[in-house]
Amino acid sequence: MLKLTKKADYGLIALTHLAIKGSAASAKEIAESYHIPLPLLSKVLQTLGRSGYLKAEHGSNGGYRLTKPAKQISALEVIRQIDGPVILTACFTDEGTCDQSDHCNVKRPLQRIHEAILQLLENITIDDMARDEKADRVSPVSGQLFNPSAILPALPN
Repeated sequence: MLKLTKKADYGLIALTHLAIKGSAASAKEIAESYHIPLPLLSKVLQTLGRSGYLKAEHGSNGGYRLTKPAKQISALEVIRQIDGPVILTACFTDEGTCDQSDHCNVKRPLQRIHEAILQLLENITIDDMARDEKADRVSPVSGQLFNPSAILPALPN
């Protein structure tokens, strides 16, 4: 099963949060907003900082900020920075072989699926995710953004 690690998921969440907010946010703010363990999120944010997606700002209004427009950051590049290559099956590793390689009848179809997944992830940007999140938060009655946590009880830790 193709599945993102928690680190990659948290990285996408954090970058999307920053894109929606449009200003700096602390690791603590992001962790509390999405119920993410702060130590793990901090490591992910450091990785994204070293990779050039974030910069840390110090001071009372400090925190992390995107270093480039959210439209220029693809989901695929974030996932690769955190998890490494996205690999659907052993056929698509550097070795490119498995026990079935000599008589496999699904290698080509799986290659097309693999390429389609990579292309999809490459074409989805942090800006796309932020716009989707904003759309989910717009009240169908008033058309105004709302904060779901304002009407829902807090989740237990």
